[in-house]
Amino acid sequence: MKEVLPSPSPSVRKLFYGYAALVLLCLGVGIGTGEYWLIGAPVLIWVAAQAFLDFRPLFWLLLITIPLSTNILLPGGFGTDLPTEPLAIGLTGLLILHAAKHWPSYDTKAFGHPIAWLLYLHVGWILFATVFSDGFVISLKFSLAKLWYVGAYFLVPLLIIKTPKKVSVLVHCILWPLLFVAVQTLVRHGAYGFSFAMQHKTMFPFMNEHVSYAGCLATFAPWLIFLGWWLKSKGKKNWWLSMVILPIWLAAVYFSFTRAAFVALFMAGGAYFIIRWRLLKPALALAVIGGIAVSVYFVRNNKYLDYAPNFDTTITHEEFNSLITATYKLEDISTMERFYRWVAAGHMVPYRPYTGWGPGTFLENYKGYTVNAFRTYVSDNEGQSGIHSYYLMTLVEQGFPGLIIFLVYILGALIVGERMYHQQTDPAARNAIMAALLAMLVVDAFNIINDQMETDKVGAQYLLNLAILIGMGNYRPGPAEEELSQKST
Repeated sequence: MKEVLPSPSPSVRKLFYGYAALVLLCLGVGIGTGEYWLIGAPVLIWVAAQAFLDFRPLFWLLLITIPLSTNILLPGGFGTDLPTEPLAIGLTGLLILHAAKHWPSYDTKAFGHPIAWLLYLHVGWILFATVFSDGFVISLKFSLAKLWYVGAYFLVPLLIIKTPKKVSVLVHCILWPLLFVAVQTLVRHGAYGFSFAMQHKTMFPFMNEHVSYAGCLATFAPWLIFLGWWLKSKGKKNWWLSMVILPIWLAAVYFSFTRAAFVALFMAGGAYFIIRWRLLKPALALAVIGGIAVSVYFVRNNKYLDYAPNFDTTITHEEFNSLITATYKLEDISTMERFYRWVAAGHMVPYRPYTGWGPGTFLENYKGYTVNAFRTYVSDNEGQSGIHSYYLMTLVEQGFPGLIIFLVYILGALIVGERMYHQQTDPAARNAIMAALLAMLVVDAFNIINDQMETDKVGAQYLLNLAILIGMGNYRPGPAEEELSQKST
């Protein structure tokens, strides 16, 4: 089949390198002076130029900026991530123009893959729920953001990431800037004696808070193992670098003091064997049954009221060990504030069970449905944080059909991915499928008590892994590649 995206010429490569230098200069000056608009200024020039050239370099640049992006608040109360969101919007626009001209050449096995259709169904319901939203403008912004996330982080990769070599390029694009963020955070955190109370200051401006930081690191962790294997299989002498980086990576996750990241990585380790032994279906069935059972337990006879916190003893803890102890005593303020919002969410569901309150509207509506018995010192929510459970958020904002569609989408992707893993005979593609599955499972576990699916740090990685899953599942090496892969096993 004719290649959809031809290789760029040497002159185009030189143009890209020059522009990359301009972006880095604006990034440094913007962060150094606090004039963050400078970070996004080159984006408009780049998007306009790439509309007439080749948008693959724009995609690689987007990946590089995922760990480095910063969130800013715009007039009107809306926030954006610079430079990733403008880049994602530009890439999606270019994809639309490209598809209009080259659609007959697109690979239907990728764009019409069952996993892709599950994602399309999920996005379609979000758009449908937006029409009936209690806050249409908020839901419209949510839906538009979802569309350009899917465009830039899923559809564009389906065009580009078709071989294990491209997967390795993707891994490198994210690894090195994310490692920079992790190392600079560890160094700055070390100056505070790795204080639990001060860790949030050490990741600015790259991460807003420790949850997105830990989620970004944990989601990418399986790819460190893949990179080590990839380099070793290619006879590279520096394959051991990934094994050196791994302890640094785990240290960064530990000193993020994010309990969900620890649990998610532990689950991913167990999931490796579950996938190898073809036990993913029963494991997921047990997880769903367990989730339903827990929900019924708390809802039946208002059992949740027995777990109301003591307002005076549920406080912020300055030491991580104290936080762990307070968690199982139900005296940790972050855990109990989650309960406060989850209880409110439970009361909201019966009022709009079919289409929900509208994507992105929980924050605007939940305070009228709270129970004072669960109130904590931070229930005023000055930081405007969300529900802290993506599954419950989906139920509230998109109704029962939205939650069911979302579960079918994420669980279906895992089940189909496990089948592709065992069907794939190429070692590189097979290992990439495993890394993608484990990364997705980290996000799925993380979202039980967090809502990071719509962020460029975690949600973008999820969609990238979804695209890799499809690309590597469809990948079949040529005769030369087949011979090389057999020598590497």
